[in-house]
Amino acid sequence: MVSTLAAHIRAVRDFPKPGIVFRDITTLLRNPNAMQIALDALYEPLAGTRVDKVVGIEARGFIFGALLAHRLGAGFVPARKPGKLPSATMRETYELEYGRDAVEIHTDAITPGESVLVHDDLLATGGTASAACRLIKRMQGSIVGISFLVELTFLKGRDRLKPYNVFSVIRYESEEQ
Repeated sequence: MVSTLAAHIRAVRDFPKPGIVFRDITTLLRNPNAMQIALDALYEPLAGTRVDKVVGIEARGFIFGALLAHRLGAGFVPARKPGKLPSATMRETYELEYGRDAVEIHTDAITPGESVLVHDDLLATGGTASAACRLIKRMQGSIVGISFLVELTFLKGRDRLKPYNVFSVIRYESEEQ
């Protein structure tokens, strides 16, 4: 069943800039059966794992991140772009191919020793997820894994996320796939 999920992902060429193939998950989300299969596949490697919080990365990471938190009996923590959270935050910056960006989490979102799962919709170069992991470590959380609906394996983002357990459901070995 998981092998059919890729058929529900739309490839949009030259978005958000020329030369990029954007993997659009909204076409999967509009199909309740595909969405359920994806959620089950994301949950399966974590079944039986103690997870206190799921950190979902803005914005598409909120969708399955919140669903996973519910399924795991965990709390949900949004990791957002700077200036979007209303209370005191911690920030971690990361490099992009075209500049720098940052993610923030509320300072009271994770307490020392909590088991944390990081989730985002797509793993490309791993910069955003790596920054989220650094934030969690600074808050003394314990990262039990990092999950993605889609992984672009040819960009080797998984390498930036060592030594964490990384899970992905749909893998693209090339941009043309």
